[in-house]
Amino acid sequence: MQYALLALGGFVMIFPYLWMLSTSFKARGTWYNISLIPEQFSLEHYERMLSASLLPRWYLNTIIVAAIATASVAFFSSLAGFVFAKYEFRGREVMFVLILSTIMIPTEMLIIPWYVAIAQIGWIDSLVGILMPGMLSAFGVFVMRQFMGNIPNELLDAGRIDGVSEFGLFWRVCLPMARPALAVVVIFTFLGHWNDFLWPLIVVNSDHMQTLQVGLSRLTTLETGADWGGTMSGAALASIPMLIVFLFFQKHIVRGMALSGLKG
Repeated sequence: MQYALLALGGFVMIFPYLWMLSTSFKARGTWYNISLIPEQFSLEHYERMLSASLLPRWYLNTIIVAAIATASVAFFSSLAGFVFAKYEFRGREVMFVLILSTIMIPTEMLIIPWYVAIAQIGWIDSLVGILMPGMLSAFGVFVMRQFMGNIPNELLDAGRIDGVSEFGLFWRVCLPMARPALAVVVIFTFLGHWNDFLWPLIVVNSDHMQTLQVGLSRLTTLETGADWGGTMSGAALASIPMLIVFLFFQKHIVRGMALSGLKG
């Protein structure tokens, strides 16, 4: 009975993805066929989206934003987590609590201050403007601090005796040992920026600067009617990086959650 319920739940979760793939391969005019198997298998939507649309540019924009933001969050969150975990200084706990308190602020409340600041700098309708709010992460700092707090201080003391610099202790000792937690930060950050919709929608005006999610959403509001074939084929292509990330980081993310105190 339990396996039957799990199988049913799994099918309910994967059914929309199967429907998306099926629709992307259906010929024009047969999108509303209820069968998951296309009556006429066609690649016309993929060919059109890759050759006659801005999808490749949207894809490149999203890759640039997600990659740079992920690298920034991974580095600065690790560095901040190392400092909060291994150094004693006045106001450390207060600063850490203040950083964590930002997680409780809904993103929607920050949209207007972000937009005003970006507009004053002149970064509207640019990849830099999309990137700026996501370059740091309080969640990443929390995860890395929790994990690095479990690394023995004796290893750092031994490194200091050998003449290793403080940054060297972080880079050569703590960071390699914190790879499971780092994987958690990397995967959540990358997927968050890959699927981000609200902020790019607000800060980007021109078609060629749009990210993938914003560009695909506009295919459903065309004056000539919704382009479901193009939307579904684009969504299928957009899911490829997410599948790759999960395949490569699945073991690391489970281990990282268990070791960093995130499990319930």
